Amino acid sequence: MTIVYDEAAQTFHLQSRSSSYIMQLVRNKYLAHVHWGGKVRGTSAGALLAIRRRCSFSPSTDPSDLTLSLDTLPQELPGFGGSDFRVPAYQVQVEDGTTVSELVYESHRIYAGKPALSGLPSTYAVEASEAESLEIVLVDPIIGLKAILTYTTFRDLDAVARSVRYINESGAPMKLLRALSMSIDFPHDDFDMLQLPGTWARERHIERRPLASGGSVIESRRGASSHSLNPFIALLSKDTNELQGEAYGFSLVYSGSFVAQAEVDPYHTTRVAMGINPFDFCWHLEPDESFQAPETVLVYSSEGLGAMSRTYHKLYRTRLCRGAFRDRTRPVLLNNWEATYFDFDADKIEEIAREGKELGAELFVLDDGWFGKRDNDKSSLGDWFVDKRKLPKGLPNLVERVSKLGMQFGIWFEPEMVSPESELYRAHPDWCLHVPGRRRTEARQQLVLDYSRQDVRDYIVGTISSVLQSSPITYVKWDMNRNMTEVGSALLPPERQRETAHRCILGLYEVLDRLTSAFPYVLFESCSGGGGRFDPGMLYYMPQTWTSDNTDAVERLKIQYGTSIVYPISAMGAHVSAVPNHQVHRTTPIEMRGHVAMSGNFGYELNPALLTEAEKTAVKQQISLYKDMRYLIQSGEFYRLRSPFHGNDTAWMFVMEDGSEAMVGYFQVLSEANAPLKKLRLQGLNSEHDYLLYDADRPEDGEELLGGDELMRVGLKLPIWKGDFRSKLYRLKRVTT
Repeated sequence: MTIVYDEAAQTFHLQSRSSSYIMQLVRNKYLAHVHWGGKVRGTSAGALLAIRRRCSFSPSTDPSDLTLSLDTLPQELPGFGGSDFRVPAYQVQVEDGTTVSELVYESHRIYAGKPALSGLPSTYAVEASEAESLEIVLVDPIIGLKAILTYTTFRDLDAVARSVRYINESGAPMKLLRALSMSIDFPHDDFDMLQLPGTWARERHIERRPLASGGSVIESRRGASSHSLNPFIALLSKDTNELQGEAYGFSLVYSGSFVAQAEVDPYHTTRVAMGINPFDFCWHLEPDESFQAPETVLVYSSEGLGAMSRTYHKLYRTRLCRGAFRDRTRPVLLNNWEATYFDFDADKIEEIAREGKELGAELFVLDDGWFGKRDNDKSSLGDWFVDKRKLPKGLPNLVERVSKLGMQFGIWFEPEMVSPESELYRAHPDWCLHVPGRRRTEARQQLVLDYSRQDVRDYIVGTISSVLQSSPITYVKWDMNRNMTEVGSALLPPERQRETAHRCILGLYEVLDRLTSAFPYVLFESCSGGGGRFDPGMLYYMPQTWTSDNTDAVERLKIQYGTSIVYPISAMGAHVSAVPNHQVHRTTPIEMRGHVAMSGNFGYELNPALLTEAEKTAVKQQISLYKDMRYLIQSGEFYRLRSPFHGNDTAWMFVMEDGSEAMVGYFQVLSEANAPLKKLRLQGLNSEHDYLLYDADRPEDGEELLGGDELMRVGLKLPIWKGDFRSKLYRLKRVTT
């Protein structure tokens, strides 16, 4: 890891373990992009930058030098209105109404460590020696705009973190109409673009398509990162697969509306840009005020998608997630939601917890319905006080009863919402997002609280804190079940109304920072109708997310596989539920449901009392097995072996970083007549060592001694099954001599 500025060549060279990111100053002022990809040795690679004259429709910035046009120059933070007609990274409107801007180089500095971003989540360095940062200052002296570009490289990872801070140094107000976090220009368009689309109960499926002339755009206008499209894209060389080929990943550390796009110009160059969605966005900057754009994390891999994912996994697990639970194994939980929905009392909850404890669960989670007058989803959000009809002796009494069983206690909140049928709404109808004279659109019979308001944020922090202080609660499930409509704030002036959505996200981050700081030993899990806000911004405050409301084992294969493209396994909540499944009404065996859910933070959403004795025995064995393997699953390296998007079977594996232990999961959806013999090539093992291989569920069936080279190059013999929905877990332990 090193960042070098070559003064003679005017190049900036950011080197990581096996990649280089190179920029050059052109004509002493324009910050041009030269290279991002495989590592190069020299520091003056700016000679590789090709500049040539095109035509009069790509005009030159200098009549005496017709070779230089911003329309063809690869840039790091392009503007609009001069001579670049491609998509800009930023746009401002000054007092006279014009929007032309051109940023040029002023200064730079290089230093050890990584800066935090004011009011925003970001990756971090624990020790200054882990990372090195470069700040480049660009200015537009005509309008008084300054932009500070920050680049950070990490000692052990092929990742670059980028962000921008925009500053008004003029003597008059200006409007920031577009404030993206990054832009980068590639010299060709011979790429496929990978994205993670979905919807509720079908999150983060994988789509891959070739780039074409014009723009390939994904975005959210929902006020949240959303189920629909995740704030991530990757550009892949045509031959890229899990094991080989170049992959360029772009991940936005933000939880609100976003845009990510790849634009191919007439000369077949590709511009990738990412950041806050400029749609319905405008930020008013008074003199000397600044605006901090969110961080984007760029990851390069020359060894396929698998290596790219493992870089994201390690960075996000160890240097984005924070707090006491970052490195701690997570408890096996039992959630009452699908067991009771809103219909419960203290005795029923205690009995479910008792049954769960006997099966080996460690944490009981009381889901929706414990507060206000919450008998259904039509009321009481915002009234965060216990419903004495259901819990007449209060929440502390229930927590004590569950704790005496030897179980930890967790609880559900949805603090960003308010029900029109609630005491809070009747007292403060102006506390929700709304536009005067307009309908207040409801979704799930609820409205969105205006987190841009300090009084709303203080109320939420106060009421949630009161509940958490009342009892030894060790876990919070933080839900959010709708997106923003009628985005307006009663407190913001007219010129700042289009700031509301982003101010709400900043307000959410403030609330989360205050609560997680005040309760450092509470494990917070993010949820948004399942995985509707599974993004890096939320992981900064909450180290795990409920991956999807869909707990069907077959559906979860695709959801968890797709999620693993960017996010670590330690971030994924995965539970076993009753059958027929409540989302798709499919019946799958308890074995397969357990095996799929064990590939994440494990738990159950069912009533244990309704299980058969055989199922209870299976659950006890699953929990015992998971406890023995969870450190490997939650912190090991993850390898995708077979994709559920490409066939009838799925396989993945977890390997300890030192190669000493591994677990393989193999899943077959449908049975096949007269099926062929299959082998599964493993990954991540040490080819020079031997491994003991055995069935994780039935170790008594015996062990087989196989070489790491055999397992990776010849393959593991797979079973031939009769019947649908079959699965098997294998364990491997390295033999020491």
